[in-house]
Amino acid sequence: MAWRGLHLTKPSRLSLKDGQIVVAQEDSEVRLPLEDLAWVVLDCPRTTLTATLLSACMAAGVAVVATDETHTPSGVVLPFHGHFRQGAVAHAQAAMGQPLKKRLWQAIVRAKIENQAAALETLGRDGADTLREMARHVGSGDPDNVEARAARFYWGALWTEFRREDGGDRRNKLLNYGYAVARSGVARAQVAAGLLPAFGLMHASVSNAFNLTDDVLEPFRPFVDLLAWRTAGDGRPSREDLSLDDRRAMAGVLLADAALGAEAVTLLVAAERAAESLVRAIQRNAAELLELPRLSA
Repeated sequence: MAWRGLHLTKPSRLSLKDGQIVVAQEDSEVRLPLEDLAWVVLDCPRTTLTATLLSACMAAGVAVVATDETHTPSGVVLPFHGHFRQGAVAHAQAAMGQPLKKRLWQAIVRAKIENQAAALETLGRDGADTLREMARHVGSGDPDNVEARAARFYWGALWTEFRREDGGDRRNKLLNYGYAVARSGVARAQVAAGLLPAFGLMHASVSNAFNLTDDVLEPFRPFVDLLAWRTAGDGRPSREDLSLDDRRAMAGVLLADAALGAEAVTLLVAAERAAESLVRAIQRNAAELLELPRLSA
């Protein structure tokens, strides 16, 4: 069972041998069982890999994340659907009614806001109780757009002089890096469960191949926020680029601790459980079956 990720920041030559990924760097070589890996981040432009390895990664369900010239994740390679009941799951997803979509979205938004409250509480920031009260008022489909109102309050409580749309702010760079890695984990889990990531609940962009992924990602975001705050601290806006240590920290977000019911799991396992439970919720027309990660304060 996959339980770890690989973040490559130095020139590397990647290949496959005896079911292991071989990472050759200068005069050293490391081998890792492919079955242990859930994701690989290629964070160096001078990294090469063989087609045989890429094919093996797809067969093993490993998400391969590429970065651009600024070291920001820019794309993810995922396997074609290989679930043993792919057709049945896809038909059930496509036939999902609007009432179920709305109830699922309600559960997702509530979980996101409650996790935002837990993040503030964990960091000793004010506002957790206000967010929890907002979460109570999220209706089916969130017709009053509580999610957006909670987000405005949350960002103001989390950081000073912060604007989410300021792409040059180091804090946003940290967030975007972590969100991309978390997104790859959620997408990987959905594909493995037989879901079609393009068909969303509330996200419905015709140009987005990951609408469902972006729906389910919402409760995972506060885990990224917490890690970004701990990496950046409660500072003023900074125009600095992300350091190697910054990128390493955010690349490991899928190993963050989360709670599912009474269980303690990693965010990676939470993504897998969320995808599997979403399939059950769709098949049984029961939104209450959806399992989402909880950030414990």
